[in-house]
Amino acid sequence: MAAQIVDSLPDGEEWLYEVKFDGYRALIIKNGDRVEIRSRNDKDLTAAYPGLVAAARKLHAQQATVDGEVVAVDSNGRPSFQALQHRTAHTGYVIAFYAFDLLHLDGRDLTGEPLEARRRPLPEVLDRSGILLSIDLPGDLEHVISAVQALGLEGVVAKRRASRYTPGERGHGWLKLKLDKQQELVVGGYRPGPGGVDSLLVGYYDGRQLRFAGKVRASFTPRLRREVAGELKPFHTDRCPFVDLPHSKTSRWGGGVTAEQMAEMQWVKPTVVAQIRFVEWTAESHLRHAAFLGLRKDKRAGTVRREAGGSDPGLTPV
Repeated sequence: MAAQIVDSLPDGEEWLYEVKFDGYRALIIKNGDRVEIRSRNDKDLTAAYPGLVAAARKLHAQQATVDGEVVAVDSNGRPSFQALQHRTAHTGYVIAFYAFDLLHLDGRDLTGEPLEARRRPLPEVLDRSGILLSIDLPGDLEHVISAVQALGLEGVVAKRRASRYTPGERGHGWLKLKLDKQQELVVGGYRPGPGGVDSLLVGYYDGRQLRFAGKVRASFTPRLRREVAGELKPFHTDRCPFVDLPHSKTSRWGGGVTAEQMAEMQWVKPTVVAQIRFVEWTAESHLRHAAFLGLRKDKRAGTVRREAGGSDPGLTPV
């Protein structure tokens, strides 16, 4: 079940609020001593997180399916998507799983029950296992948003207490507000540099057409430039995948690609998805001050759209 992106969240007793974690959405599936971790596009993540597998074996249930998020957290519990992506380059972070929903428990399908009923057994199921509980945040909505923003966290998720679990759907029962602007975008090419990738060319699908969103150069380290170039090499192609390139001129923020610049680019098949942080969308529908956060191997390129939410809800972006 997915959350719909909105510009503002509803207030009221029928809603509970949680931190929006900056990680990989996943299911833990326990059947006796056998444990699987599956991404939201059903990729098997089990081998990648042996510590979470060991913790999941300690769940107080013979059979359980737990929905949550794989995150990398520092000693203060702050998540980092970049640390999750590049664990060997970020010391001081540990991998954790925050559980926020329980879909099956010892042969019982809980998906048809209200969210509050599904969450009720979670503290006992998780107790001292090492799998963490995503708690609902106390206070009214204004207090919750202020507290989450002060901690520098990505956003807030509002969930209707009576909502049933509808797999694969992005309905009105779960809503998410991003306090810093970021979204997944498809890599369609890059400008090569001496160390690998100089800048990424990213876009989003509008129907079946890939539209150009901007160039991303910030936040690349020398190591990342080499690693990302290696990830993209199998997808090299001679054909530009963007339907709206070239531009007649570069944009104010350097987001355009002119006909002369096209020859400088290495195009790639639109298969790889990147997580990008940015300040805003410009009037030309390009990203302003975009920064690379990491590659999203848990996302399908064909599902990436420009997110309708994300305009400033009266808050200063983190």
